[in-house]
Order: sequence, then C-alpha cells, then structure tokens
Amino acid sequence: MNQSGRYLPAVRRWCNRVAVGTAVLWFGWLGLWAIPVSADQQLFSPREVARLKSVTSAAVSPDGKYVAYTLAVPRDPLGEEDGPAWVQLHVVDREGRSRPFVTGKVHVSRIQWTPDGKAIAFLARRGGDRHLALYAIPIDGGEARRLLAHGADVRRAAFSPDGRRLAFLAIEPRPKKQLDYREKGFNQEIYEEDWRSVRVWIAAATEPHDARRLELPGSASLVRWSPSGRQLAVVLAPTPLVDDSYMFRRVYVVDAETGKIVQRIRNPGKLGQLEWSPDGRYLAMISGRDIHDPSEGRLMVAAVPGDGSLKDLMPHYEAHVSRLAWKDERTLLWLADEGTATTFGEVDLEGQRRVTLQPTGPVLVAMSANDRGRAVAFVGHSPTHPGEVFWWDASNRQARRLTQSNPWLARMRFARQDVVRWKARDGLLLEGVVIYPLNYQEGLRYPLIMYVHGGPEAHVSNGWLTSYSRPGQVAAARGFAVFYPNYRGSTGRGVEFSKRGQADAAGKEFDDLVDGVDHLVAIGLVDKQKVGITGGSYGGYASAWGATYYSHRFAASVMFVGVSDNVSKLGTTDIPEEMYLVHHRKRLWEDWDYFLNRSPIRHVQRNRTPTLILHGKNDPRVHPSQSLELYRHLKTLGQAPVRLVFYPGEGHGNRRAATRLDYNLRMLRWMEHYLQGPGGDPPDPTIDYAQELSEP
Repeated sequence: MNQSGRYLPAVRRWCNRVAVGTAVLWFGWLGLWAIPVSADQQLFSPREVARLKSVTSAAVSPDGKYVAYTLAVPRDPLGEEDGPAWVQLHVVDREGRSRPFVTGKVHVSRIQWTPDGKAIAFLARRGGDRHLALYAIPIDGGEARRLLAHGADVRRAAFSPDGRRLAFLAIEPRPKKQLDYREKGFNQEIYEEDWRSVRVWIAAATEPHDARRLELPGSASLVRWSPSGRQLAVVLAPTPLVDDSYMFRRVYVVDAETGKIVQRIRNPGKLGQLEWSPDGRYLAMISGRDIHDPSEGRLMVAAVPGDGSLKDLMPHYEAHVSRLAWKDERTLLWLADEGTATTFGEVDLEGQRRVTLQPTGPVLVAMSANDRGRAVAFVGHSPTHPGEVFWWDASNRQARRLTQSNPWLARMRFARQDVVRWKARDGLLLEGVVIYPLNYQEGLRYPLIMYVHGGPEAHVSNGWLTSYSRPGQVAAARGFAVFYPNYRGSTGRGVEFSKRGQADAAGKEFDDLVDGVDHLVAIGLVDKQKVGITGGSYGGYASAWGATYYSHRFAASVMFVGVSDNVSKLGTTDIPEEMYLVHHRKRLWEDWDYFLNRSPIRHVQRNRTPTLILHGKNDPRVHPSQSLELYRHLKTLGQAPVRLVFYPGEGHGNRRAATRLDYNLRMLRWMEHYLQGPGGDPPDPTIDYAQELSEP
C-alpha cells in the first residue's frame, strides 16, 4: 500500500492543477449551487491562504444603525516583521457601507459600544502603553482617547448601565520588592504556584485612577453589571490555571458597593456566555449539563434572587447553543451549532422554542443583539468566504451579508463542497464535509486528505474550510479530495453524542474515521491506496494513530501538536482534570493498560506510513516531548520515512505568519509527495518561500 510505485504520478497531479474544468462548478451548504466559471478565475494556493482577512467579532450599536467589527489582517510573511495577524476596528452600516476606524499595525480586542451609543470602546496597547488599556473612539469621528489604564493589562471592562462606572478585570500586580529582585535575575518559576489571580476592580468612568478592588475568592474571568447597576455577575475560578478555567468556573452575584457575594449559581461544569435579563430577575448562561459534559452548550437560566439552581430551557435539543441574547424580560434569542450547520431562534422561560433562521444559510459563529433584540449582527462564513458581518432583523427571512473583506475571492475557482453521511460499523449515523477535487470527473478515483478536528469536543461545519492547517480548497485545486469527518464525541449533536467517545480514546471514535473513508471509497470518489490523514491536537492524536495502529490504511500522515503517549501526556499537560472528568473518566493508576494500549507508541511496530510531525516548542497543552517520543521510535525502527519539525516560540497551534506559511507548505508538500508523487525518501526539507509566494 505504501510503496512509491502505487502513488499517482506527478504528471497527473500537474494536469489536475491546470486543467480547464467544466463550464459550471457546484458547491453549497446542504444543497448544490451553480457558479459560472470564467476564463480568468484563479486556483487556490498557499499564497492566497497567507493573505486571507477574516472578521473575528461584531457588536451592533444600541440604535441598530451600525455594527462595529474587528478584522484580522495577516502580516506579509516576507515583507513585515513576523508575528500574529493585526486586528483592526471597522464599522459598517445596515446598507453595507464600511469605514475603517482603527487600522494599521494594531491589535484591537473586546469591542463594545458605550451605553449612550456614541462611541466604541476597545482594548489595545497604543503609543507609550506598557499594558492593555481601555480606549473609546466616537462614532461621528475623532481620535480614540484612553479611558482606563492600570498597572497590569486590563483583561475585560464593562460599563455600568448609566455609563458612570467601570468594572474591569486585571491581574494583581507584583509587589515592588519582587520586581526589584526579578530585575536582578531572580526570575525562577515555582511551577503552578507562581500565579497571580485576576481581580475585579470598580472605578468611576471619569476618575479611573481611583479604582477599588473587590475582595472576591479565586480568579475572575467575566463581569456583567445588572440592569439596576447595584449588582454584578462575576465568574470566578479557584485559580487562574487553565484547568480551573476550563472545568471550575462558577457564577456569583455580587453587591457592587460592598463586594459581598449575595448569591451563588450552581452551574455544573464548563461555562460560556452569561447575560442579565432586562429586568434583572434572571441570569442566562451557556453551560455544560454536568461536570462530565465535554462542552458548554445548554441554554440555562437562574432566578435572581434565588436558590442558585438552573433550568435548561431546551433540554432535549440535540445541538450545542453557542450564543445568547435577551429579546425581552421573558424571551431569549439563541444561536446553535446543529450538525454541520447553524440555527438561530428564540425561546421563552417556559421552554417554548421557535426557529427563526433555518440551517440552510451561512455558518454563524458569533452574535450581537441590540436592546430588545430588534437588530442582530452575526459573524458568519460559507464555503466561499471566511468570516464576514451578517445582519438580521424581523423584516428579513435570512441573514444579509454586509462586508466583503476579500473581494479578490470572486476571481477564485471553488471546488464542489458537500455534506456527506455514513454509518459506522456499529450502525451509528455520522456526517462530515467533503470537498471534491476541483476538476472532478465521475468515474475517476482520487487521492484523499482526511482532516481530523481536535477536541474531540469540536466539530466541522459546512462553511469555510481552508486555512494554514486545513488543506481545503488549496488541496482540491491540486487534485485531492478533502474529507472533514465529525466522528462520535464531536459537538453539534447534543450532550449524549459528545460523550460517546469518553473512556474510549482511539476506540470507536477513530474507527469512525476509517468507516468514513470506506464510504468515500464505496461511492467511487477515493482511491483506497492513496489516503492521507492530518489534524492538530486530538486530530494530531488521530494522525499518529493512523500512522501506527491503522498504518495499513494510510499512505501518509501529518501530525500537528498531537498525542503519542497517553501515559506521559497525563503527566505533562496543563489540563489534567479535564482529561480525567471529560476525556478518560479514569486516573492513570486506575488502568495503566488502557492508557498504554490507547497510545500510538504502543503500536509503532505497525508503522509503514511516511509521517511528518510538527509541534510548537512552547506548547503547554500537549508537551512537545509527545512528538519527540513518536519521532524517536519511528526513526529507530526505520520502517517508513519520518521527519520532525519544531516551531520555537509557538504553542498549541501556530500564530505567527511565517510559521503558519511554513506549516501549510510542508503539510501540502508531504501529501503531494506520498499520495501523488514519487514517494520514497522525504521531500527536500528546505523551502524557497519567495518562490512559493510568487505569482504563477
């Protein structure tokens, strides 16, 4: 299977990349849409991926006339100093007229409107700022002015309803003596003890220097004013450690004047968005159903005052709620991930649910509503564009797109993209998304790249699926089919489905992947001998499993920040409690054989798959030693090519422009070499980045 003589010749790959194609391309969300092809349309390449802009957040103004939004603008990998994308502030009106407000080499975050609707507030580090500060820029023009600075980064800020006070979050500062010692070289780290909690502070909006700290237990991550301005809803975790922020964030109602906790809300597990009702009688939140729920996704409410208990408003809804907003005192708007699509609707406090936007349009990933929910802004994406601003009000049956951040996408050729469904070997119905080769011809079989999402508490929607780590339209333009499976354990199908992979790592969930490939083979799309697997984090774990346990099924593997040894992983990760409560449901010492047998290194002798391993050298979630272990064993065995690439300064995923481009190029080159090219020894490790980014 993995011998080079069975790979598609390089000449066929070249023909697939430059062939003229048919007169009509088809793609869509759940159906098939016709798109005319013109002679001057272009093919996707890593060059296009490196310059994609994307809307990342949106906030509708109180009067519903404008939407403020942040736009991520990637840096030029060769023309600018390396780093993450710039994040700019723009404003668009309901007719789609967009204006830049804060642009250039900036990092804007946490955008919100001031209560009077006259300005947009945001966090940024500007001019001589040593820390993140709160700024505001008038909607009718003028320069941004700093509203609040602190002795540490301002993490979040919230205006009181009357706009006179600010509640904000900031880490407690180090004592001056400690700072003096650190400057002299005493900068040792006491692991998981040398942390400082994030505290809640309150200040007058006109005199922010006189902030007072609320003496609350734990570390804060969210604060919301009640409509009366007399209380705060505060989210606290025992410590600022990542594990606590994942599993043990809890909601408290606090008297804003005294800082006294007056009510505890018993949210049982992971926690998402939190909002007060307009009359202040309820708190609505997106929560896990229980401590073992892999992801927050249930829409719940608690009475204030009350006994702290929660009511699930849609307990039988087999989806995951991602956003909420109050429409009135007794009605909530909600946005949910439902399968490979998204749904928008409303529900009252009695649990009566109504769907407003059916799951047939763009994939909506963020939501902002003005007072009483008369106007709603979304961030949405589709098979033909990444995140953009969408608009909805009661007069519209569908969300209407307002922004065009990448107008050049109109010149690109898009391959057909469909939702695909198959049955697992135990009869469970599964679904995912397939991108066909650009010049697909029925009756021909194609090499396949299967991209496995991480988590596993995540899912793939039928929207934009091309990025530095996801092969998408770039691979399709090069003659590949690309498959994005939502295996058991994924979100989007309710709590029970998302728990199906617990205590069974690399079991039925990874069998689902092979069953999905078999389905694509059975329908005549895929050549069974030319299948590659890739993914990051849990998807990297799947890629390592595919290169070892399932090596006879995969001709190439690209593993990114993945797990290879579950025994050592549990001792080196920053989320041990999540691994116990959500993933394995057992401790290492309770079942040593389980953790060893579900580790790719246990099955390295089965390896015949050429494997490319890539990892951020500063990854706290999956320690880089996970990649080193697998590399060392595969290299020692010498049964198939293997290469290890470390990215200094990167963590659990790449953020900088240069490392993203490098990853994209290496992943594609590895798949082409072993699924379409000559195979054998690995491709040249050096890359001419200027040539790769040059015009064809």
